Amino acid sequence: MPEQSSPLDTDEGDPFGPHNLPYGVFSLPGDAGAPAGAAARRVGVRLGSHVLDAGAAARALGSPYAGLLAQPSLMPLLAAGRTAWRDVRRALTGWVTVPSHRAELEPLLHPLGAVTLHLPYEVADYVDFYASEHHATNVGRIFRPDGAALTPNWKHLPIGYHGRSGTVVVSGTDVVRPSGQRKAPTDPAPVFGPSVKLDIEAEVGFVVGVPSAQGTAVPLADFREHVFGVQLLNDWSARDIQAWEYVPLGPFLGKSFATSVSAWVTPLEALDAARTAPPARDAELLPYLDDADEEEPGGIDLRISVAVNGTLVAEPPFSTMYWTAAQQLAQMTVNGASLRTGDLYGSGTVSGPEPHQRGSLLELTWNGRDPLELPGGSRTFLEDGDTVTMTAWAPGPHGTRVGLGEVTGRIVAAG
Repeated sequence: MPEQSSPLDTDEGDPFGPHNLPYGVFSLPGDAGAPAGAAARRVGVRLGSHVLDAGAAARALGSPYAGLLAQPSLMPLLAAGRTAWRDVRRALTGWVTVPSHRAELEPLLHPLGAVTLHLPYEVADYVDFYASEHHATNVGRIFRPDGAALTPNWKHLPIGYHGRSGTVVVSGTDVVRPSGQRKAPTDPAPVFGPSVKLDIEAEVGFVVGVPSAQGTAVPLADFREHVFGVQLLNDWSARDIQAWEYVPLGPFLGKSFATSVSAWVTPLEALDAARTAPPARDAELLPYLDDADEEEPGGIDLRISVAVNGTLVAEPPFSTMYWTAAQQLAQMTVNGASLRTGDLYGSGTVSGPEPHQRGSLLELTWNGRDPLELPGGSRTFLEDGDTVTMTAWAPGPHGTRVGLGEVTGRIVAAG
C-alpha cells in the first residue's frame, strides 16, 4: 500500500471516507482558556482518523456557509433545514476531494487522538421508543411467561416514553451506577441502594433539525424535512429499579440517570444506499402510520456490534426494526406535540431473531438465568469498572461502508 501523503488521502475502504463526513464538535488542548469554554468548541467533520475544523475551512475558502459552520455547536446547522444540509454536505465533499484545496485544508486537520469531543448539540427533548418486535417479544416472554408476549397495542402504534434530556451525555463519559428503590418478588418490602441489575440498550438515535408548530402533525412524507441525522445511542437501564417503579406510568428513575450518544452525527444523506424495506406487517395500520405507498423505504440497514470490556457479545441488526424512524416521528407529533431543534429520539433496543443479535443483557442472559462468559469472568448484568462499546456500519455507495461513531461508557461505583 502506498504511503499516505496527506490526511486527506483516506484508504479506499475507510468507513469514514469522503462518502460519510459525519459532524461533531471538538476542542483542542490550547483552547481550555477560552472565555467560558464556549468559544473553544468548533464544528468538525470526521475524515478517516482526523477531524477537519469545518468553520475554519469555510472561512479559509471564502464559503457562504461559514456562518453555519464557524460555531461552537451544530444547532445553527440543524435549524437551517434540508436544502442547507444538502448544500453544506456537497461543499464539504468538494473541499476534501478537490486537490486544489489541500494547501488551505491540511493545517486544519487534527488527529482524533489530539482533540476532545463534546456533545455536538443541545438536546431539547428526548423520547425513547420500543420498536423491535424481537426485543419486545423477548421481554414479554421473560416477564409474562404465561401471557401474551406483546401488549395488545404494540402492532398498532410505536410505543414510547418521554425521557430526560439533561442526562444525555457524549460517548466516553463515565456512568455512575444509579441508586433507588428495588423490590424482588420474594422481598417483604422495598429496599434502597445501588442497582444490581444495571443494563445496556443498543439503540439508534435520530436528531431533529427543523422544528414544527404546536398543534401540527408531521406526516411520514416529511421525515427528511425535519430529521438531520443519526447517532448510536446506549439507553442505560437499571432493571431492578425499573421493575418496581414502572407500574403504572412507565420508565422513570430506572432510565433517567444517563443516556450515552456518539460524538458524531451521521447525516441521513450518507445513509441513502442503506435504505431498506421494513419487515412485513401483520396488522392494518391507521393512515397516519401506513407507509405502504411511501416513495422511500423506511428501514435502514445498520449493522451494530456491542462489546463488553472488549469482548463482542451481540450484533443487533437495525434492518429488523418493526417501526421505522418516520413512523416514530409521526407518532410523536400526531397529537400536535411540537418538535424543537435538537430533539433526540431513540429507536428502542435493537434486537434480531437470533440469540447473538439481542441488544440488551436482559435478553442475552435471559434476566440473569444464562450468564455471559467473558475473559474477565461471567456477567449477568454490568459490574463496576465494566466498559461497554457500541459500533456500527451501513452499506454505502459503490460497495463502501459508512461508519457510525462509536458510543462507549464505563460504569463507576455509586457515590
